[in-house]
Amino acid sequence: MIRFSLLFAAALLAPISWAQNADRMESGPKTVIGPRNPDLQQGAEMLLAGHAKRGVELTLRGLKVAHGTREEEAALSNLCAGYVMLERFDEALKYCEMLLARNDESWRGYNNRALIYINTEQYEKAHRDLLKGEELNPGARTLRIARSIYLDAVDPVAPEVEIDDRQAGDDGEREQP
Repeated sequence: MIRFSLLFAAALLAPISWAQNADRMESGPKTVIGPRNPDLQQGAEMLLAGHAKRGVELTLRGLKVAHGTREEEAALSNLCAGYVMLERFDEALKYCEMLLARNDESWRGYNNRALIYINTEQYEKAHRDLLKGEELNPGARTLRIARSIYLDAVDPVAPEVEIDDRQAGDDGEREQP
């Protein structure tokens, strides 16, 4: 099973924060949900800081009082990402499935579900989700990272360095190959 640190996972999964996703931050305005749902905002901040357990707790609370589809989808996406960070893949999958049932164009949902499938060695499903996510948001940084993790899992790069560990002969010279 592929494991990665919480810090790396936080950077990779970059939950939908209230400054909306980093892949679009440079090109357009930011959507700020702000203090209307402080638990969702603080939950996202905790997840981004690598504090998955606290982030999930706050996000679950925020989901209960979410205002509208946008907040609900952000919470579901963040719960999926948070549970992936905690390596609780069954729970993560539940929230990814809920998100994708509501919005089948959520590239983050496909990205996070692909990570679940990679970690549970369901590589064909991971590949399909990566393709769908890449179709929805070509060039997204988080999808490129997930694609790299997928490729490392299914086609690892073999080192090209060969170590000659033969012992030297009695006269101190190396044996000839």
